[in-house]
Amino acid sequence: MRIAFFSPLPPARSGIADYSAALLEPLRQIADVTVNPPTTAGALPVYQLGNNPEHEFVYRAAIETPGVVVLHEANLHYLIAARTLNRGDKEAYWREVERNGGSRGEHPDYRLPLLRHILETSRAAIVHSEAVERALRREGFARPIARIPHGAWIEDGKAWRTLYREKLGLTDEPLMGVFGFLKPYKRTREILRAFKRLLKDHPEARLLFVGERHPEVSLDLPAEARHIDFTSAEDFTGYMAACDAVLNLRFPTVGESSGTLMRAFGLGKASVVSDIGSFRELPEDVCLRVGVDEDEDELLLAYTRLLIERPEVRDELGKRAQDWARRECGWDLVAQRYVSFLETFENEMPARDVYVDVHRSRLEKTLSLIPPGGANDWILEMGAYMQITPALKTRLGYGFVRGSYFGPAGKRETRTADLPDGTKFECPIDYFDAERDFFPYPSAHFWTVLCCELLEHLAQDPMHMMEQIHRIVRPGGYLVLTTPNIAALRSAAAVLQGHHPMLYPAYMRDPCEQRHAREYTPDEIRKLLENCGFEVVTLDTGAFRDELHPEHAWVEHILDKYSLPRAHRGEGIYAVGRKIGPLRERYPGWLYA
Repeated sequence: MRIAFFSPLPPARSGIADYSAALLEPLRQIADVTVNPPTTAGALPVYQLGNNPEHEFVYRAAIETPGVVVLHEANLHYLIAARTLNRGDKEAYWREVERNGGSRGEHPDYRLPLLRHILETSRAAIVHSEAVERALRREGFARPIARIPHGAWIEDGKAWRTLYREKLGLTDEPLMGVFGFLKPYKRTREILRAFKRLLKDHPEARLLFVGERHPEVSLDLPAEARHIDFTSAEDFTGYMAACDAVLNLRFPTVGESSGTLMRAFGLGKASVVSDIGSFRELPEDVCLRVGVDEDEDELLLAYTRLLIERPEVRDELGKRAQDWARRECGWDLVAQRYVSFLETFENEMPARDVYVDVHRSRLEKTLSLIPPGGANDWILEMGAYMQITPALKTRLGYGFVRGSYFGPAGKRETRTADLPDGTKFECPIDYFDAERDFFPYPSAHFWTVLCCELLEHLAQDPMHMMEQIHRIVRPGGYLVLTTPNIAALRSAAAVLQGHHPMLYPAYMRDPCEQRHAREYTPDEIRKLLENCGFEVVTLDTGAFRDELHPEHAWVEHILDKYSLPRAHRGEGIYAVGRKIGPLRERYPGWLYA
């Protein structure tokens, strides 16, 4: 299978970058993987998301092109804040807060996970723990979730232990380590408090902190402790190999799994964890658990003393942890579980149907507008992707269904789709350029022509297409036209905040993809139909996706305040015209200079 894999990679300061680098090696042995590609065409997108700015490009891609999202924790608040508040866009931040059921205030509440947007657009999810899976279900995510354990780096650290103890100036002193970004929830104060008490009985004990320190964390270190800032992955592993035990505490938690802990397990290190979140799901015999309660200090002191005084207990605990990690969390096994889930997902929902799932409301609304046909009626779907094409026959009764697509004039192929009754639907597809070529159909041939999400891509001569459509539609027949609405609330909100109003204005890196060249207002679509000899039967606007947009309420307030119309402010335009007369003007002044 083909996978489009999106993630930061080393040297990015993200644990997920290291995770992805380790996963990619075995994943590429069993799948066709492209990393951070400019387009996902023909591949299933997989997005590795973490709660820091390194993942902003991944988040943006996941919103634009829905796929399978890998959530390493159940909170993206810091990431969203980086995309909005850190750039001075307070309004965008508070809209995300309101979208997630929160309310505006003086300060951010980082307990709010801000997951709704990514969950609304994702087709499936991969998590590492039951804790995160439960959190996603609480947020209303009803699509498939695979629980795949975090991978572990299985290594023999004996040689590194000697080398890095020499770097630290140590020989046989018992050494405990705390690793990773030293954030406030890593319990550094509690660890230091217990360590200082431990020194009274074991003055030979040493404590090592390795990782970038958060500005809110103060390290009041005794002489027996030291801090090493952000290091390379090799030094990080080496310093961990030098330790006798690893302290991996945290509170609060959002269900995150710890790559640091998996490195410790892979090195066979005895580890102490907080009895909370995903850590409760670990086997009881691979680590020691400390509750986050009034007994935390005493239990932490007791466990550190145990690991110093009973080296045989320490060694056995580390061995069990390494055996479990090798058996359950090897990167080869993790990669196989990824592919097994993604293949199932791919088989159940082909790549084109991911688009269907996201745009279902638009497609259903379009189908509801199409006039029914009879056994002798012809219908043409321009830009046919085979998403609603079979329904033109099975649901609307047309006897003859034709499709067209952009390409060299004269080329023709037949596309098929499996129907629920086990039969196959076949549709001839004709290729031509809708702005330049003569449409290869007789005049007055079709009862209905569908022109859906095509008009906005035309950059040169849209009236050529409209003239040809008028020619091939029978008198009294219909044109169903849908296109993005440049006058939508979303567009107005974008302009007022200094952004581009078009739904998709970006230039395309892939020359095979077509960007939006011009988007239209509902009134322009009315004029376009009437200019081409069509009576407007339906002119409506509505959503593109099954989403509510309470974040646009402020725009409606402005419209009301200045007595501006609120009608026809949906994201998409849905129009039906009936052919009643000749083309009026080849180059209407409102459209052509």
